[in-house]
Order: sequence, then structure tokens, then C-alpha cells
Amino acid sequence: MEPVHDRGRPLVSRSRAATAAELAGIPWYTQLDAQERDRVRADLRVVRVEPGEIVCRVGRPVTYWFGLIDGLLKMSNDSAEGLPITFTGLPPGGWFGEGTVLKHEAYRYNVQALRRSLVAGITVATFDWLLDRSIAFNRFVMNQLNERLGQFIAAREIDRLSDPELRVARSLGALFHPVLYPGVGSLLHITQHELGYLVGLSRQRVNAALHALQAEGLIRVEYGGVRVLDLDGLRGHTVPRLTAPPPQGASR
Repeated sequence: MEPVHDRGRPLVSRSRAATAAELAGIPWYTQLDAQERDRVRADLRVVRVEPGEIVCRVGRPVTYWFGLIDGLLKMSNDSAEGLPITFTGLPPGGWFGEGTVLKHEAYRYNVQALRRSLVAGITVATFDWLLDRSIAFNRFVMNQLNERLGQFIAAREIDRLSDPELRVARSLGALFHPVLYPGVGSLLHITQHELGYLVGLSRQRVNAALHALQAEGLIRVEYGGVRVLDLDGLRGHTVPRLTAPPPQGASR
């Protein structure tokens, strides 16, 4: 994997082979034939990334296609003025950067761990090999690109929203994406501080927004995370309707 020197040894030197359980949890791996699975099993590496470490860095040449087994990542960039731009959060089950891998170009974004995370990756050579021979893999990648386009269009719309409740609702809806992030399920393990970091709001504003969404029956704040109760309602949320005191047990 791409060398990262922020925390001790480079990621590639700390990586290991995937376990059988980790391989079984990769959504596209089970769709491959026996020869393709053998190639991936021999090539795929897994590494533990500490909070603040960079998995992909702007300007570095692409070497791996990455996926998140466990944890939480943030995809972002810095403008010429040095202002941070967050493109999206990356929860478990998501694979990302396929557009960059397809074009064999340098990264145009940073991917950073918001908490201790377990990241997997296959080399560009294996990614290209799978594209050349696997119809199932091609379908997966095309579906990823299509869903990602919709996600970034939605992210642009979220950036223009001024109401905190709407920003939190739409951002949560994007993180509970069953195609891009199948590992999330109905419960996203995220703190209010982490969510605020992703949506550009203070923890206090995130707390108030989560309470309002909970009062409307769209989510339930649980210890260590947020459970979605009405994903369509969350994604289509428009005008805040209710107010009440902050929920008990919200993760901080």
C-alpha cells in the first residue's frame, strides 16, 4: 500500500494477508470465479490505520484500490486557500477510488482515518486483471461509479444547505447507502464529534439536529451510533418540524 510516514512504519510494511472472514465480507469477492478469487486472495493486503493517518494523499500516484473493513474514513481535499473540503465519509463495507485506478492517475483527494480503522486493498495490476476477465467485477465497478456520481451530486447540494438539521439528515442518508456501504446495515457507529467533522458543524448543532430527526421518527440515537428507522424519509427530509430537549445516551 501507499507509503505513509506520519505514524511510524509505512502502511505497506505493516500490512498482512486477509483472513477468510474478511474476504467473505468483501461484496465483490464472492462474485468471482475460483481462479479470480485465488488471484485476489494472494494479492489483497489488510492494514490497521490509526486516527489521523492518511491512506491516500493528493498528488501521489495510485497503487492500490482500497476498501474499508472496519472504522471510519474521510475523503477530502484542500482548496488553494487552504480551506478543507469534505467530499464524503467512508463507513465500513465501502470500496473507493475506482475512478482514479481506472485512469491510473494521481490522487486528487486525501483519505484520512477519523478513528482506528481496518483498510484493505488490491494492487492496480490485479484491479486491471479483473477488469479484463470478470464480467461480475465489471458490473460491480460500473455500479460503484454510477452510485458515486449520484453521491457527489448530493454532496454538492448538501454544501449549499444552511439549516443544520437538513445538513445532518442528508449527510446521514448518504452514509447509510446500501450499495456503496453495505457493511453499515441499519446502525452506523459514529460519534457526534465525527459526524460534525464530516458535515462541517459543531457537536452541539449536530446533537440538536439528531434530536429533531429522532423526534420525527427518522433515526434513533443509540450508544455509540445512530440507527436509521426511515432511510427514504431521511434522504427526502426537507423542512424541520419538531423541537425538543437533546436525546439521552447520544454518543459524544
